[in-house]
Amino acid sequence: MSARRPPGGADGACDLVTVPARQGLEAVDILRRGAGDAVGPVLHDDDRDLLGFLVPPGTAAGWDVPGSTCTETDGRGLRMPAEPPVAGSDWLLPPGDTEPATDPAVLRAALDEAARLLAALDNCR
Repeated sequence: MSARRPPGGADGACDLVTVPARQGLEAVDILRRGAGDAVGPVLHDDDRDLLGFLVPPGTAAGWDVPGSTCTETDGRGLRMPAEPPVAGSDWLLPPGDTEPATDPAVLRAALDEAARLLAALDNCR
């Protein structure tokens, strides 16, 4: 059994990018099909139908992807425990089983690709 690593940096600090679950699940598939372990821990908020990607601290300052938000942490970093931090949420990809955080540039590309795929699917209906 692998030792659990804190998400984010060595001290467990991270920012959180949230997206609608449909787009987020597609992005997770895209990331997992890519080369290497490109995805970090991912939360699923059942109540609000959102996915949350842990990204390195400081990401929020430059995050501008339409349809998503990145939790602003003012440089302090949000710390995520091993257990899901929000009632009604659960880990889709738990800390320790993934990279410490998802690279923001890689996540941005996956979210863009997911949005294009979903738009094409919706236009076919």
